[in-house]
Parts: sequence; structure tokens; C-alpha cells
Amino acid sequence: MKKSNGKLTVILGVIVVLLLAAASWYSITFNDWRLVAPMDRYAFQPSDLPMLASIGLLVLYCFYLMALLIRAIIASKQRQVISKTTRKLNPRLGLLGFAGFFGLLGFWTYSAYQVVFPFVFFAFFGFFGFFYEGKMSNTLMDERFEENRMRAELSAHRVMGGAVFLTLLLLGQGALLGSLEFTLIAVLVALSLAVALDLFLSEYLLYRYDHDDRLNADGEA
Repeated sequence: MKKSNGKLTVILGVIVVLLLAAASWYSITFNDWRLVAPMDRYAFQPSDLPMLASIGLLVLYCFYLMALLIRAIIASKQRQVISKTTRKLNPRLGLLGFAGFFGLLGFWTYSAYQVVFPFVFFAFFGFFGFFYEGKMSNTLMDERFEENRMRAELSAHRVMGGAVFLTLLLLGQGALLGSLEFTLIAVLVALSLAVALDLFLSEYLLYRYDHDDRLNADGEA
């Protein structure tokens, strides 16, 4: 990602957050906390437009970040195939993992609008793995590296599979707290966190295995 594009992304993010904060202040001060506090039923009012617009901008910004990420991944994969080295990433991209905290919005959206989609954002915690991938930028992908990658991915998949199995075993016994809706939310959260764990562990374990091999090689030398 070019520096100019990075700055633009940060500026847009700050603007979206400021607009959301301003809309929330307006709703709390002049609109009886509508769309901020949980609501049993919702009926549109013109005074809701600032809050609706700011929420819409936040959703669009999240999709914009996802589009940038997908484009960067595709471009890096193409360069990776040509150069036979790992893609070059800034370890600070691991900060994208904090987007996982957007999943907490699900508790608000569910209580206010019966919407559970934001819980999916918990999967974004897996982006913390970009920190370790960034520390391995431009690493030669030799046979040793490929073996370590397979070991790391296999271990991460096993942990994720165990977490999914445990989730199904526990939540499949019946309705959580006597509610099928709570069971659905618990399953959605657990699966999202399992995906995040798989993404993070695959990069962390690869970094650890490669780092340990290099230390052993230096020790033998």
C-alpha cells in the first residue's frame, strides 16, 4: 500500500469516527438517545438521519478496508510467486486485529435491532497474525520454510478444529439459557473466534518454527 493511500485511509477512518461521535452526541442530547440506547421497536423519524448516515458510513468504511486488504493480498501473492520469497508486509498491519473489537457492537445491535452480523468481526482478531508475517517479509521460501509452514498450518487447523468440536459439543446439548437465539449468538461468536485463532496461530507458529530453526543453525555453525 502506498504511503499516500495509507494516509488517506487513516484520515477517512478519523473522519468516520468523528462523525459517528458527533451523531451519537446529537442523538443523546436532542433525540432522546434514539439508535444509541437499545430499542424494543424501531420506527423511522427524520431526526434519526444523522445517526443512520454515520452508521452507514462506518459500514462502508469497513467494506473499504476489506477491499483494500483483499487487493493487497492478491498483489502480494502475485509478487510472491515470481520472487519465491514471502510477501513484504509492515508488521504494523497487525494493528488491524483491533478491528475485532467491532464484534462487541453485536451486543448492542442485537438488543436494539435483533441483528447479529457484527459478531462476525471477532474473526478480525486473526489479523494480529500480520505482525508475525511482517517480521518474516522477504524470507526465502526454501524446503525448510515450506515444511515449517505445513507444520504451522496443521497445528493451527487442529486447534481450530478442537475449538469447533468443543463448541458443538457444549452448545449442541440444548438451548443456551433457555433461548435458541442466545445459542445462535454463542455459536457465531465461537466460530468467529475459532477462525481468528486459526489465522493468528498459523502465522505465529510459522514465525516461531522458522526462528527456532535459524537459532539452531547458528548454534551448530
